[in-house]
This record gives sequence, structure tokens and C-alpha cells, in this order.
Amino acid sequence: MPVYNERATLEQIVRLVRTVDLTVNPLSSNPNLSGPIRMERELVIVDDGSTDGTRDILAEWQRSPQPDTKIIFHQTNGGKGAALRTGFEHATGDIIVIQDADLEYDPRDYVKLLEPILDGRAPVVYGSRFLGGPRAAMSLSHTFGNQMLTIVTNLFYGTSLSDMETCYKCFRRDVIAGMPLRSRRFEIEPELTAKILKRGYTIFEVPISYNGRAFHEGKKITWRDGITALRTLVKYRFVD
Repeated sequence: MPVYNERATLEQIVRLVRTVDLTVNPLSSNPNLSGPIRMERELVIVDDGSTDGTRDILAEWQRSPQPDTKIIFHQTNGGKGAALRTGFEHATGDIIVIQDADLEYDPRDYVKLLEPILDGRAPVVYGSRFLGGPRAAMSLSHTFGNQMLTIVTNLFYGTSLSDMETCYKCFRRDVIAGMPLRSRRFEIEPELTAKILKRGYTIFEVPISYNGRAFHEGKKITWRDGITALRTLVKYRFVD
């Protein structure tokens, strides 16, 4: 969970992550699985140089550590990509789910993300905001930007995704083992996607709910990040 200036939502999202039911019922057609699977959880929080009091909350939690939670601090703001790279280094679970701290994405969708991995349908699962799940209205510019980047991804990498930019990316940890990730900001989304696809992995999508924020509510991504994402997709089509 990358965190930057999320004092208003941090406690609620962490509570949701810690309490969500992780009982997964994979497809019964898989002969190697029988009955529900109860997943253990590990929460890795990376504060990316917050200045709004978020660090104080995390520091207080760190004084009373929870066995399932790791808290790491960046001294300066490096960007979402930098925070995720740090989180990946500290994660020890077999499956990783990326979770933003702003309440746009609902941890109750974890089970949907985990099922296809556990029953062997795919090593990577994306939660799509455009497959019919409940969601708050997304701005026209944000919708257009997301769809354009997804179209470019499909054209360049021969896939058929509906939501490349989704936060909810879930994958086996071995998928990114040894993967050189370089992005520091929001371009981590296309870099991850490009390198996953170039390594021959299939990305499975499931519908999720979405409660998007406006800029006055704290949303941080801008049109400039969209341009950078486009450049990133082009770049990693040809280099690694």
C-alpha cells in the first residue's frame, strides 16, 4: 500500500484491509482444490514522504506493531512507483495485491482477484472498472485517458484489456521476481503491464467496484502523467 498525504482515509482503508474476509472459493472444476481456502494476509505500508500528519499516524502504529503489518518510511517523496518498488522488496507473500490508500478501491473485491490465481486460470489478475461493476461517475477526461492508454496497450502488446491503469493488479510474487522496475511515479502501471505481457503472462480481468475521487478531494494523477504513461508503453515495447 503506497501512501502519500492520506491522513483522511488511512485509518479506514487499513481497517478494511485488515478485516476483509479472505475466504476464497476457487472453481470446483479444478481437481487439485477441495473446498474454501482461507488466505493469510500481510500488509506492507510504504509512506512516501507524507507531510500532512500521515507519518505521525503510522509512527504511532509502529510503536504498537502488528504481526501482519510492515511500515516503511521514505524520507522524501519519490512517487507511487518508488513506493511500490519498496513494497515489493519487503513483501513475502506468494500473491501480491496493490492497494491505494484513498478508498477508491474496495478490499472486498480481493476475493474476486484471488480466485483465478488460486484455481490456476491465470498468474495475473486485474480488477477492471469497465466490466460492469458498481462505480461512481468518472470524469470524462479521466475515462478518455484510461481508455486511450488501454487501447495503446492492446495494440502494442497484443492483448485485449479493458482497464490497464487500474490500481487493482494482483499477481503471483514470482511473476515480478527479477523484473527490473524503474518507474518512480504513476508510470509504474504501464511499466508493470508491459513487462508482464512481454514475459508471456496472461492477464485475466474481473469486474470491481470503484469510487473515484475528484482533484479537490485529493486525486493526484494529471494529464501529464497520462503523457508519461504513453511514452512508457512505447519505450518498454522495445527495451526492458
